[in-house]
Amino acid sequence: MATGSMKDIKRRIKSVESTMQITKAMELVASSKLRKAKQRAEDSRPFFNALYEIMSEISAENSDFSSPYTQKRDVKKSLYIVIAGDRGLAGGYNSNVLRLAERDAEGKDVKILAIGKKAVEFFSKRDADILEGYAGIAETITSEETRVLSDIVTKQFLDREVDEVKLYFTEFVSTLNQKPRRLPVLPIARYSKKDANQRSLTSYDPSAEQVYEKIVPQYISGLIFGAVVESYASEQGARRVAMEAATDNANEMIDELSLLYNRARQASITQEISEIVSGAKGQG
Repeated sequence: MATGSMKDIKRRIKSVESTMQITKAMELVASSKLRKAKQRAEDSRPFFNALYEIMSEISAENSDFSSPYTQKRDVKKSLYIVIAGDRGLAGGYNSNVLRLAERDAEGKDVKILAIGKKAVEFFSKRDADILEGYAGIAETITSEETRVLSDIVTKQFLDREVDEVKLYFTEFVSTLNQKPRRLPVLPIARYSKKDANQRSLTSYDPSAEQVYEKIVPQYISGLIFGAVVESYASEQGARRVAMEAATDNANEMIDELSLLYNRARQASITQEISEIVSGAKGQG
């Protein structure tokens, strides 16, 4: 009886050890990918910040400024850009941002531009109006690819197919903290300075409006690129934490099973000794 129990415990220990090797490997891979993703995010910020400053200056310093990208409309149809992961095993990373977008879309006419396999699957199962779906691009995404996405988004807005665009992604705060966020993309809010009536010190050729409208697609491309990189870093951070917790749990389980195994082994030895003693007394 004890021998059978010991074999079962030994099998369970080996099974948990195999699982622990996998979770430990995934933790190390996530740590490596996280470092690269954080570096990409930091490298992309100077260019994006420069575009942001130029757009702010144009809209604040030109009192007669007007652009279709800044015009607010009655919202009849929205476009949500939703970024999630391509894999699971990352704690609440995927579910948090997907549920946020789903709650906001409730009762509204919404198109979805889904980035990440989990986002595509989530909205496909709910029969959502998916404009485009992209899987497996987050890790190696380039500015050229996000420019294609930006062109799709701006065309939808300018053609009045949608009246607003929002971006849903996960902000990387730290390895232990990732926050799902929504970010308005279009229409773009007019920026202002302390003295909005000041004379513009910059001359734009052919006009401030045309320069602004040329910059907007690049600005939106930068927004999407930054959100994808932030989300990817968040995914790796969440997966690292989840796999670390799973490895710790596996260690605890192995300790508990080893204790049970030792107790069962001790009981087996005690039983064998008792049988030997009883046999010796019987012969005597």
